[in-house]
Amino acid sequence: IICIFILTDTFNFNNILTIQQDISSFSYVHFAVENISIFDQNSSDHPNIIKGQGSIGIEIIEQVPAVDAIIVPCGGGSLLCGIAISIKHLKPDTEIYGVEIDKTCSMVESLRKNERIKMDISSTIADEIAVPMVGVNTFYNIKELVDKMIVVKEDWVARAIMHIVEEEKLVVEGAGSVTIAAIMAGLFPNLKGKKVVCVISGGNINTTILARTLERGMAAQGQLVKFKVTVSDRPGGMAEMCTLLASIGVTLRDLLPERAWVKGDIFSVELKVLVETRGWEHTKELIEQIKKHYKEYYFQDMNEHPEKNVGVRRGPCLAPNPVCMQK
Repeated sequence: IICIFILTDTFNFNNILTIQQDISSFSYVHFAVENISIFDQNSSDHPNIIKGQGSIGIEIIEQVPAVDAIIVPCGGGSLLCGIAISIKHLKPDTEIYGVEIDKTCSMVESLRKNERIKMDISSTIADEIAVPMVGVNTFYNIKELVDKMIVVKEDWVARAIMHIVEEEKLVVEGAGSVTIAAIMAGLFPNLKGKKVVCVISGGNINTTILARTLERGMAAQGQLVKFKVTVSDRPGGMAEMCTLLASIGVTLRDLLPERAWVKGDIFSVELKVLVETRGWEHTKELIEQIKKHYKEYYFQDMNEHPEKNVGVRRGPCLAPNPVCMQK
């Protein structure tokens, strides 16, 4: 006999019927449950959940009594709300900050408009904190107790996940790493020199998403670089370019030659190249070497990352990119 407990959408057990049906000698029994207290609790807003989350604040004070500031991820708000309530009660001078992802920042927008608003959910690496509307209890408590809400961009979250994997040897989901992402993005200059606790919550990330995230993090860190370069199509032309990459310690990940759309002489070939470097300084060296040895090249636009002071952004290149076509 297999007993299946059925919960209706409204959790009204009076509506559950007892049914018995024999199928292939097995008896499946669906029955109502009596004398068992089962009830729905909103994970983002129920007082019991908020109280449970607040125990994290108590642990922080016990382990880091001299803490100056605490940075907490924020989705529906129960984690941030619970920690803020306990911390402001135990150590009121401690600064509390919440962090949301830029694609769905429902708490920030609600606080800005001074009312709970509903937002569309966008696909994001931090989908665990992408909620359309924050809770009532969390909204009003965060409004009174949290010092500031911060919004961090998606690519910084990818970089934070990669940083935590490399430096701390931990696997953390996107939502759990937004606090580190905000620090890495330089969004807390006021906390320099202070004792800060970043709450890292959750490791719910599968291997496929983790692999994609690490690659995106490498690209954002300047360790994964894509460029085009036109080389001689005579014997040894491509080998010469590969030898150049090896001579400066750049790892070749992928190379695709294109001949049909090259608007140069018939003995030229355009190479689409994907390489790994050690970071921005190494990428700068790569760009300088390509610039030195080849006349026609194009590097992926990197202007979204001002910290990448690599000098050369674009070089003259052949079609199909009209922005940097050589006349």
